[in-house]
Amino acid sequence: MLASCVRWSLFLWTWYGLFPEINSDATNSEQHRYAPLTIRVPLILGLPSQRPPDLYRQDSAKAARERRQARGINFVPMVDNLRGKSGEGYYMEMAVGTPPQKLNFLVDTGSSNLAVGAVAHPFIQRYYHRSLSSSYRGLGQMVHVPYLQGRWEGQLGTELVSLPQIRNVSLRVNIAAITYSERFFISGSNWEGILGLAYAQIARPDETLEPFFDTVVRQIGVPNLFSLELCGTAYSQNYTRGSATIGGSMILGGVDPSLFVGEFWYTPVRQEWYYEVIIVRIDVNGQDLGMDCKEYNNDKSIVDSGTTNLRLPHKVFQAVVNSIKDVSSTQQFPSGFWVGEKLVCWLTGTTPWPIFPVISLYLMSENKNQSFRISILPQQYLRLVEKVASAGDDCYKFAISESDTGTVMGAIAMEGFYVVFDRQRQRIGFAVSSCHAHDELRRAFVEGPYHGVNLEDCGYSAKVEESALKIAAYVMVSICAIVAVLLCLRRSFRSAAPATSDH
Repeated sequence: MLASCVRWSLFLWTWYGLFPEINSDATNSEQHRYAPLTIRVPLILGLPSQRPPDLYRQDSAKAARERRQARGINFVPMVDNLRGKSGEGYYMEMAVGTPPQKLNFLVDTGSSNLAVGAVAHPFIQRYYHRSLSSSYRGLGQMVHVPYLQGRWEGQLGTELVSLPQIRNVSLRVNIAAITYSERFFISGSNWEGILGLAYAQIARPDETLEPFFDTVVRQIGVPNLFSLELCGTAYSQNYTRGSATIGGSMILGGVDPSLFVGEFWYTPVRQEWYYEVIIVRIDVNGQDLGMDCKEYNNDKSIVDSGTTNLRLPHKVFQAVVNSIKDVSSTQQFPSGFWVGEKLVCWLTGTTPWPIFPVISLYLMSENKNQSFRISILPQQYLRLVEKVASAGDDCYKFAISESDTGTVMGAIAMEGFYVVFDRQRQRIGFAVSSCHAHDELRRAFVEGPYHGVNLEDCGYSAKVEESALKIAAYVMVSICAIVAVLLCLRRSFRSAAPATSDH
């Protein structure tokens, strides 16, 4: 028992020692130091007249064109520059090396490295040949990058890269030549590399490696923001798009007014590593899940175009699934459907969209006592699966899954919206996309404000978790000390007892 006790104490003590304070923005104020560990925030819809005028801005097409001309920026060639396949990611073509080798890169706001396959692999049709490029410069360093699924290893270097949509501009950027990978490339996905667009803090091997978009801002001088419109199944195919079934646009350095309707609402970037945000509430068909809002952000909530699904922490996932089951109880689904193991199918064109509820995610706004909500329609969280045996059916996979790394607002959560990653002002904006799948009764929406109090407290706090571990370690050490003393006393008593009986 003593040995077991010591082992547990050492484990807890080591755990606390290995994970120091993670959130550098945490405050030491008395108010936060003694704040309750859980919080439920009642949210009340405000009147339109109560909206702060600077929370959002709706640009007219004419005003946007005038600003473009004044800055000499033309976003039009960047529109419709993304391709992809359902569940396999959105990619953009770039030219790498001298002479240029055209390759497709997965657009990923959940990582920070630019990397490309540099050796043959059964799942990619082409790869980057360093030996054929006169502009490649090796850095003599290996790098290893793990993801939620899969990983790769490669050699760091620098190379000239150009975007076909921006003529006469080549950049020397950091790039990794992938020489080994596990469960990273996807058969038939049409992309051979990955374009990480997050912050330098999560770049590998460390934050001193300048990410691609940082280089774009520094070398070209575009504003420090980019925007994404992911169209999902609302993407209109034509003969120029080949085998791609989904598409969209990525605008570097600006916002294109043709890609959204209505107004932008912005949520602060909580910490510059991933694009971390704070979710304050989740509704299913207008019914609040009624959970402690900290559960939604345990251990973080991020916006990540490189992940397909909306991924939720265990308790939240179970609550969402149970709510969807209750609403859609008119039809029975196999249990494997809810964990992504089985598909559900209907005859083409007969999918019963109205029986499935709308999910609403409430994000803290720039005014930290207000929030706004974005919709996740069933056309987003039921992902159409292309490779099925029955040609006369529409088959779907449940695109909400369980996570042990916090909430991940993946591509399906972004597909209803035009999303602006405004790094300049540390915020992310959402407006309704000009292309999104919907039915006759329901369309995507971005609505607010909803009023609350201290919504920032809904964010995950590493200090709370560490304090709990520290207390547990102290308790275990104390218990072990008491047990050790009792065992020593017992042993002493036993050794003394025979000596007394001999007399």
